[in-house]
Amino acid sequence: MDFSLSEAQERLKKEARVFLEKECPESFIREMEEDDQGFSRELWRKMADLGWLGLAYPKTLGGQGGSFFDLALLFEEMGRAMLPSPYLSTVILGGLTILEAGNERQKNDLLPKIAKGELILSLALTEPESSWDGTAWKPEGVTLKATPQGDNYIINGTKLFVPDAHIADKLLCVTRTREGKNPEDGITLFLADAKDPGISYEILETTAGDKQCEVTFRRVKVPKENMVGLLHKGWAPLEKVMQKGAVLLCADMVGAGQRVLEITVGYAKARVQFDMPIGINQYVQDHCVFLVSEVDASRWLTYQAVWKLNDNLPCNLEVAMAKAWTSDSHERACWRGHQVLAGVGYEVDRGLLPLFSRRGKTKQLYLGDSDFYLEKLMQDVEKWPAPEKFRGKALGIFDIPREKQIPYWQPWRERWEAIEKRKKERKKKK
Repeated sequence: MDFSLSEAQERLKKEARVFLEKECPESFIREMEEDDQGFSRELWRKMADLGWLGLAYPKTLGGQGGSFFDLALLFEEMGRAMLPSPYLSTVILGGLTILEAGNERQKNDLLPKIAKGELILSLALTEPESSWDGTAWKPEGVTLKATPQGDNYIINGTKLFVPDAHIADKLLCVTRTREGKNPEDGITLFLADAKDPGISYEILETTAGDKQCEVTFRRVKVPKENMVGLLHKGWAPLEKVMQKGAVLLCADMVGAGQRVLEITVGYAKARVQFDMPIGINQYVQDHCVFLVSEVDASRWLTYQAVWKLNDNLPCNLEVAMAKAWTSDSHERACWRGHQVLAGVGYEVDRGLLPLFSRRGKTKQLYLGDSDFYLEKLMQDVEKWPAPEKFRGKALGIFDIPREKQIPYWQPWRERWEAIEKRKKERKKKK
């Protein structure tokens, strides 16, 4: 593994930070919380002009031909700035699924529009019942039916917690087109016109202040040509893209955690109590040190998963480790920050820390929480071969007679030599 950044990646990271510090201050974040749309179309166009919206797509489809590592670095900076935008739902969950499973017509038509900022997508996956019974991110949680009718499919039912659905031009709807013993078999993806009169939206009140919707489909007619991927085989490509989305959320939380660390350490140095900075107290230092460990552990676990995804290596274990750890680690990091800032850190109308904490809760749960990925982790570990027991004669150090075994590490060797010296002295006295 080599996590050092190339010159182009360093430039991307630096330019992203400068741009977001200017375009996404705290006042803008709070304004978007109150805004009905929840994002700025002007800022969205500026991001398109920078090439961010097409970063992950091939140049032949209007993109930049960037790597997955480039995407992760961009998400790290967007997480640091708490950028309110439909980037994850449009560019990643929508666009990468089309790139993965769509036909040539869909790719050539839709991906250039996404890259230019002309098209917004939203993934309609989770449903009311599955959101409460722990199957929200599993194929068995998909029960919304799409029924064939001539050259169309009729979609009828409700999706819950759909991000950015109210501003989307198209919905990538995950439906059940066939029942079977294997829940993965029978799932089909459709692109539905988000402005269809049979689709209604209700924006939900959320902890993070983001725009998630309850989306109701009332006998919505979708042409067969709008099917993304193969009939009944939509789960495999979707799961692959959701895996990438989960790791990018980890990168987002790494960037957010780094900013929380900077806020916390800066406050510990600047806040004076009893004529000295509060950072001189060991209790405060403990919180800062643990905060560093949380952020660093999240960063390296995330980078490991990013590296394997970037190189198309088997990575189920690494993705599960990254999302399971980072989801809860970011919550702990924010808690450490609140402990140091004390009452100042809980002022909801000012300061960045409460904004990070509230948004962190959504990132912790979206695309699978720690319990979901710990279960995946254990399923992967159970496939490992059982450890082999040692057989035959002991090898190595045990071949050396005990009286000739001398510790290699200097402190242990010095102690051993002192003991041997005392033994010899006691023998002489006898």
